[in-house]
This record gives sequence, structure tokens and C-alpha cells, in this order.
Amino acid sequence: MPRVSLDLELEKDRAVVKSDGWKIASGLVPGEPNQGLVAEMGDSPARLPDYDDSGWEHDSDIQKRRSVGFTFAWYRIKVTIPDEVKGEKIGGGRVWFETNVDNYGEVYVDGNIDRDKWVVTGNNTPKRVLIDDPAVPGTEHSIAVLVANAPLGAPVGTIFMRYATLAFEPAPGP
Repeated sequence: MPRVSLDLELEKDRAVVKSDGWKIASGLVPGEPNQGLVAEMGDSPARLPDYDDSGWEHDSDIQKRRSVGFTFAWYRIKVTIPDEVKGEKIGGGRVWFETNVDNYGEVYVDGNIDRDKWVVTGNNTPKRVLIDDPAVPGTEHSIAVLVANAPLGAPVGTIFMRYATLAFEPAPGP
């Protein structure tokens, strides 16, 4: 199988993975006072796949500039691994989520971040995160991207995602 990919900004590509699009909300914990910024908070529940995002903005324009200064936002999407993409069978291969955010970003798959490999940190750094290996058609995944304006001590500009794709690749080996 050659590498094939889907652009998660495009409705026709999101339809392949049975996604109704992006949900976006401001804050480290959206809807909380002061956007959920609390000293020594252990974690944000917004990363979890069952977090109630029903009140979030539904917007597929991930490149829209949002907020200024010190701020956070969550971008969330649910995808279902398809049987095939662009005529290529997906089962048994690898599925990757690829993005670049302005500025700092973290990617959580089904509520988890892989701290051992594919660690996601940095300012305007491309991110490539393993979603499924081996790919199992019909499996649903929640992808949550936390974006912060950086540098944190003196943020500039706004926050947005430059791109978001799902890439499907063959499993390694002979």
C-alpha cells in the first residue's frame, strides 16, 4: 500500500472517516472561570474522549486566527478508521495524525499523550502522532489538540492550526 492521506479540513475527506468536523473551545478547561487556569492543576479533562464538548463551536476552519496574548484552546475531532482510502485497503497498516499549530501544541489520542515517543512539544513544530498500529477498520478515535499562544512569558500573534491530516501507511517490514 502506498501512503495515502486525508485533509481533515475538507468535508469530503472527513466523510471518509465518518467525522462531523472540528469542535473548538477557548481555555485550558473550556467554560470554567478564567478559562480554567488554576495554579497547580493536575490535568485538563478536556483531553478526555468523553468530555462534554456539545457547547463548543463547530467550525472546520482550523486556520482561523483565534484570540491574542496568553491563551489556550482545544481543537477536537472524532474519526473512524475506514476500510479503504483512495482505493487502498487500510487494515493492518499504520494511521498517523499530522499537524502544525501556532504556537505550542499537544496532541491527545483517546485522552492520552505518548510521553515516551513522538512527544509533542515545541513552538511551531510539526507533529506526527501514531493513532492506530495496526489499523483496525471501524475503530473510533478521539483526537484532541491543545494549543497555546507562545512564548508563554511574552506571547505574540494568535493561535491556529496550519493543517491537520490523517496519513495511512503500510506496516513496516518485508
